Amino acid sequence: MEIRAPRVRLEPWSETDLGLLRATNAPELMTHLGGPETEEQLLKRHNRYVDMSADRTGRGRMFRVVLLPDGEAVGTIGFWEKTWQGQEVYETGWGVLGAFQGRGIAAAAAAALVAQARAEKKHRYLHAFPSVDNPPSNRLCRRAGFTLQGECDFEYPAGHVMRCNDWRLDLERD
Repeated sequence: MEIRAPRVRLEPWSETDLGLLRATNAPELMTHLGGPETEEQLLKRHNRYVDMSADRTGRGRMFRVVLLPDGEAVGTIGFWEKTWQGQEVYETGWGVLGAFQGRGIAAAAAAALVAQARAEKKHRYLHAFPSVDNPPSNRLCRRAGFTLQGECDFEYPAGHVMRCNDWRLDLERD
């Protein structure tokens, strides 16, 4: 039996991706992140993503996840700088549209993202902070090569503290 992983391409976030961001703001996709954002919050986040992807900040990258061969945008993934426990690291986050979940798309996108973060040669570690109550995201972290560091309290969005797992990937190791 042959197992085939989906092929994806990461494309830099652009001005035209606001509709994708709105689609990933669906209540069922935001359950573990404090719920859907307001239109104003989405516009601010979209502008941050555009700036990151145009490398105007130098602090990270944001991408749309494109499923190949048809080229359909099916999710988002990125990494950005964060000070964590006194150390400068990258943090990552992702979202895949509901109709495309469970196919290995997020895992393929995570592998591509790790390669991007490694190529930056800026920070040693990449962290992910999925809610302890989000089994699929925690499984993705393990599948992508992250190591569980333990549970922690994490503020996201601002003013909303949630219990998360701190997953870490060493970007200096293959």
